[in-house]
Amino acid sequence: MDEHHGLTERFVEHRPHLRAVAFRMLGSLSEADDALQDAWLRASRADISQVQNLAGWLTTVVARVCLNMLRSRGSRREEPLDIQAADPLLGAASMGNPEQEVEMADSVGVALLVVLDTLSPAERVAFVLHDLFAVPFEEIAPMLERSPEATRQLASRARRRVKGAAPAPRVDLIRQREIVTAFLSATRSQDFQALITLLHPDVLLRADKAVMLTAAPVVVQGAEAVAKGAMAAMQRAQFTGLALLDGAVGLVMAPYGHLRVAITFTVVDGLITDINVIAESERLDRLDLAVLD
Repeated sequence: MDEHHGLTERFVEHRPHLRAVAFRMLGSLSEADDALQDAWLRASRADISQVQNLAGWLTTVVARVCLNMLRSRGSRREEPLDIQAADPLLGAASMGNPEQEVEMADSVGVALLVVLDTLSPAERVAFVLHDLFAVPFEEIAPMLERSPEATRQLASRARRRVKGAAPAPRVDLIRQREIVTAFLSATRSQDFQALITLLHPDVLLRADKAVMLTAAPVVVQGAEAVAKGAMAAMQRAQFTGLALLDGAVGLVMAPYGHLRVAITFTVVDGLITDINVIAESERLDRLDLAVLD
């Protein structure tokens, strides 16, 4: 009884760390909490009398549970986006605690969650445990049933995906980042005038038909019209973050870490001249998406 009580206290003590591991593994707080519940059940039934590093042991238990969950995931359900009606993506996200989901995704980085979602379960586990939580490859290898060297290669492959292809020159990236960050901030805060100042008077927005549920792609021109459209997408902006898209700074919307929309920008003389909103899976798959340092 005392041992079980002691384990409970230690598990609660380490829960923030374990939740952080599970969230990066799974991309969803609700799934992360499910993983922690499963891990607690496994830990409570185990003999821990010989465990010297309980934090490390619990991390391994959580990682194994997450690995099983990643391997059992079915194919992703693709859903169209309808800005004018109830948004099925945001409806799903609101079933849990959307504020916590947004806060956690922002703290980790939406782009990182998207890239992690493209990795194989083994690559994701190797990269998250080693690169994000400094777990030695020798400890990761047994749960993946690989050698330490093979596990190192998995993490290296994942690391290359995270970094992506060569980006634009640094000076361009800095200016792009400032403008795209300001665009996202103005959209989230519903600051219409701030948006107008970022847009060229003749800015052109193109949205493929999967975004608006239309028979053909949508084209909107003019700063006021584009800004009004951005205002209508305010709720989605809460699930959106900066990313490198084909080497330039853009935005990705990814509830639960699953990429649903990518937005690319053309910036000329400090103003946004073109916006391309991409939601069709074939086009999303062709994007070279990476984490913005």
